[in-house]
Amino acid sequence: MSCQIFIVEISSASNGRNVPSLSGRYACEVYIDMALSSIVGVARTVVAPDSCTITASHLTPMFNISYNRNVFKVLGYFREKYGKVYHVWVFNFSFVLVQNVEYLEPILSSPRLIKKNFIYDMLRGWLNDGLLLSSGSKWHARRKIITRSYHFAILEQFIQVFDRQSETFVERLRGKADGKTVIEIFSEVCPTALDIITETAMGVKIDAQKHPNLPYVKALAYATKTIANRVVQPAFYLNFLYNITHILDNVRLKKSITIMHEFTNGIIRERRKALNETPIEENRKDTESEGYLEVGMRKSIAFLDLLLQSTIDGKPLSNEDIREEVDTFMFEGHDTTTSGLAHTLYLLARHPNAQQKAYEEVQQVLNKSKTEPITMKDLQNLKYLECVIKETLRLHPSVPLVARVSEGEFKIGDFTLPRNTHVVLSLYAVGRDPEYFSNPDDFLPERFLSENTTKMHPFAFVPFSAGPRNCVGQKFAMLEMKMIIGKVLRDYEILPLGPDIMPIMSLILRSTTGMNLGLKPRA
Repeated sequence: MSCQIFIVEISSASNGRNVPSLSGRYACEVYIDMALSSIVGVARTVVAPDSCTITASHLTPMFNISYNRNVFKVLGYFREKYGKVYHVWVFNFSFVLVQNVEYLEPILSSPRLIKKNFIYDMLRGWLNDGLLLSSGSKWHARRKIITRSYHFAILEQFIQVFDRQSETFVERLRGKADGKTVIEIFSEVCPTALDIITETAMGVKIDAQKHPNLPYVKALAYATKTIANRVVQPAFYLNFLYNITHILDNVRLKKSITIMHEFTNGIIRERRKALNETPIEENRKDTESEGYLEVGMRKSIAFLDLLLQSTIDGKPLSNEDIREEVDTFMFEGHDTTTSGLAHTLYLLARHPNAQQKAYEEVQQVLNKSKTEPITMKDLQNLKYLECVIKETLRLHPSVPLVARVSEGEFKIGDFTLPRNTHVVLSLYAVGRDPEYFSNPDDFLPERFLSENTTKMHPFAFVPFSAGPRNCVGQKFAMLEMKMIIGKVLRDYEILPLGPDIMPIMSLILRSTTGMNLGLKPRA
């Protein structure tokens, strides 16, 4: 029969005696021939005391999420009305949404909830089976290799890359730093993060800051934007529907992915050839007492070099294996960091007292000539700036939602999640929970001073996720953000110019109005 596609039901899992229900017509009012029973399917509820069965009743207008992409307002509404755990159907997709801090630890720590949700499959044409998307034994083996790539001795080598590329960024801003020009800082900082991750991941300089129209740069931007646009439109989670309505987008997306794959493949071939021709320097250091891994290192090593030298079960990684991981580095290492950087600079512009404290710390710690390199120790001593970044990520986590699939029946508290349950964790909502953060919507970096964090719930602040699938690059990202923000503060006063942000959910947290500020050179 012909029917409209609906968000079928949203039900509380916490009060079965009088369970409210809310459902509504989806924004685009897509019509297809589909039996209503196939949408509802076998409604498997979150099992709880007096829980209810999900039905297709009360089909009334709800929220136009497609056009009003501030899904966080929608989730906030649901939380107020239905509690911190509830079950929602979107078309024939069933989700359990969790905004309860107490449940994050068992979910994020469980080996039964390592598999990523199907939404991530939208990235598979690009990232294939890299660390972000893989699971099982392949994920475990790759994770071990990738973790090795982020240890202290290697991160320390990257500081000079952070230093040089951030200096280029600061100088590039000078032409707009007149105290009057509105600067959309997300788009300005994105090529800087891209230059950094390209050089550290692949060992090549693409100079995206100076050459934004390079084919690889444009292809990466298009692929990220196109996939992100699909993620925020649940109607197009249905592959057949997306494919017949976005034919040209699909053609261009595939072309962009081909450009990126060819670029990465070329770099891998060149680095493998160079590795075979140039022996690793015999300068291994006995660093076991310091907790380092013992690694054969070139004077300048990239993540790619470590992958080329790695083996699994005695076999080297193939070029395709390596490309999957390098592409994953590129995806995860530029957009997420850009979001964190842009939000932090935006908030500093609108909180002058915090900005002044951070500036004074930068002046004290980085009190050196611009020609003198900034060191790892310098960045580690920027304690207040780290609090600023953490408070920003509490309010505006770069990855606001985390989605997993249960690979077996799983209990959290009084709830039982059946096998193949899609679980969505709202890190955005968790970071603003008044039960764990007083004045949760206020920007207060002092929350993260060491004396104030001792009583903080360990899973109330997890912007890099937690457990076995936490972000392996979080130390890398924190050092990179400290370097860039520290240099901006050293040279400029950040001003509150332009419209305020309006957060939207995408692959990462962004704003419909941009992230705007002004800059004024310091005397």
